Order: sequence, then structure tokens, then C-alpha cells
Amino acid sequence: MSDRIERDELVRLVAQRTGEDVEVVDKVVDAFLDEIYQAMKRGQGVTLKNFGGFYVRPERDSWIFKFNPCQKWRALFGWSSTYKGEL
Repeated sequence: MSDRIERDELVRLVAQRTGEDVEVVDKVVDAFLDEIYQAMKRGQGVTLKNFGGFYVRPERDSWIFKFNPCQKWRALFGWSSTYKGEL
């Protein structure tokens, strides 16, 4: 078993779960990722409920990219003592 899921496999799994065609899901994933990219390029953060937030911040000579996982994900890896939901 591989320790990672590549994009094509993720698209296939989402298509299977939603009952949509792989081609449709592939287009949605492309558009979704591009919208996140465009927001970050504008210096905006992106928050995805039940996933986490991405943000960028300018530093002196470059930009800093951060991902802040939601409490559910933090709890999964032992980073949160406050999350009480299902894992």
C-alpha cells in the first residue's frame, strides 16, 4: 500500500463517492485549486471549514506560507486537547 494518494486517485475516489463522472470531478478539482492559488496570489487567506486555513504573509525578502489545520485534524495528530468530536 502506498503512503500517499496522488491527485488522479483522489479524483477517482471523490467521483466514486459522489457518483459524478471522473472528468467532471477533475474539472472541479482544477477550478478549486486554481481559486485557492489566485486568492493566495492576491495575498488573501483561504479557510475551508472542517479542513483548515491557508494563508500567506509578506516578510522582508519573501512570503511565508502557512497551513493551520482545523481542531479535528489537530486532534487526529495529538495537537489538540479541546476537540471532542468524532475522529
